[in-house]
Amino acid sequence: MNESDKPGTTDFGFRDVPTGEKQKLVGQVFSSVARNYDLMNDLMSLGIHRVWKRYFTATAQVKRGDRVLDLAGGTGDIAALLKDRVGEAGGIVLGDINGEMLRVGRDRMTDRGRVRGFEYVQCNAEALPFPDASFDLVTIAFGLRNVTDKDAALREMHRVLKVGGQARVLEFSEVKPEWFRPIYDFHSFQVLPRLGRLFANDADSYQYLAESIRKHPPQDVLKAMMDRAGFARTRYRNLSAGIVAVHDGYKA
Repeated sequence: MNESDKPGTTDFGFRDVPTGEKQKLVGQVFSSVARNYDLMNDLMSLGIHRVWKRYFTATAQVKRGDRVLDLAGGTGDIAALLKDRVGEAGGIVLGDINGEMLRVGRDRMTDRGRVRGFEYVQCNAEALPFPDASFDLVTIAFGLRNVTDKDAALREMHRVLKVGGQARVLEFSEVKPEWFRPIYDFHSFQVLPRLGRLFANDADSYQYLAESIRKHPPQDVLKAMMDRAGFARTRYRNLSAGIVAVHDGYKA
């Protein structure tokens, strides 16, 4: 489960913390790793995250002229991949609760010459500052597990979608083959923090990120949460034996 069993608390990795403190603690983690975010993802996924992101964007329901909201999108990876699909007439809003992540993403996009058609908004996924039915597609990649109230975030994603619009979640999930789980756990809890200390001088943040994956709702639970949030035709597809999963839902 993603929530603590203790009233008034929630999970921060394997620790229970007061619900009101998680946002600040997660913010400290991502402010710490912002400048090394690509390195972090490479260490966590052995570089495969780039393939997952390409699949995630290539199979999204989006067309030229569409308006897209990419939550937890500070690095700009998903937005950059989607921009060619929405074309010059389309637009992409990068939303992220962490200002440092958002600045890193904006700088990276500018360095690539990707300026037109992008907006940057610092916002909380649990209370989005957009009107109802504002977007044709809403995405969140590797960000939902860090949200304190995931149900609220899913309801907000549903609210800001246009009728017929699609929401997509790309997130680390529950590894399926039993034989592979000890190998995956060893990498997550023994190798990853050491790599974080070696390459980024930050073992604690990498330890939290590994723990946050284990606390995230597994595939069927997240699908049920999307159902409760009002999405229709929900489904998921496992990638890399369930290391990550892509969840889809539509606004009917």
